[in-house]
Amino acid sequence: MSVAALLLLADGRFPAGGHAHSGGAEAAVRAGRVHDTASMAAFLTGRLHTTGLVTAALAAAAAAGQDHDLLDAAADARTPAPALRVTSRRLGRQLLRAARAAWPHPGLDRLAAAHPRGAHQPVVLGTTALAAGLTPGQAAAAAAYESVNGPAAACVRLLGLDPYEVTAALARLAPHLDAVAGEATEAAALGDPDALPAASAPLLDVYAEQHRSWKVRLFAS
Repeated sequence: MSVAALLLLADGRFPAGGHAHSGGAEAAVRAGRVHDTASMAAFLTGRLHTTGLVTAALAAAAAAGQDHDLLDAAADARTPAPALRVTSRRLGRQLLRAARAAWPHPGLDRLAAAHPRGAHQPVVLGTTALAAGLTPGQAAAAAAYESVNGPAAACVRLLGLDPYEVTAALARLAPHLDAVAGEATEAAALGDPDALPAASAPLLDVYAEQHRSWKVRLFAS
């Protein structure tokens, strides 16, 4: 296990393109559902236990060396909104480029060859974790953290929230992050892509489709 590699992979400055995406926060802000730190925290909690759980389980399964084609199909089935499918594959393509530079590995090369238009981001994240010497649990933790950290950073920009208060909100989510990562790792250990969590967040799907149609927006998604 490499704690340093985990920190690098979870760092928002890792050049995987995540900084350009709000994870649905921009649409939630425009809809008035997120307007202060408390409503942001509620949004992040819901996102973590739905989208975050699903991506964490997929990442853990990929980090365990499970078949990436089956996992990519499982990710596709768990991403009903076309806009989110496009975003996930775009982010997967960007992450794979950064990962192959940082941790050259045959698994990453095979993933790139099998999915030239981009595999789903959590599948790439898990394969990257494997290449970096991380455990499935660490991959799940990185995915769970990513599911809330990116939208939280977006809320600072969108609403001008106090970054100290936003950081405190993320810190209070720590037990939830640990629980989600643990649940995702246990599900991945079953070795069956069909048994992975399929928690849904319909409003995020609706937001994604609405956001894609906007002519003026700060974030790509």
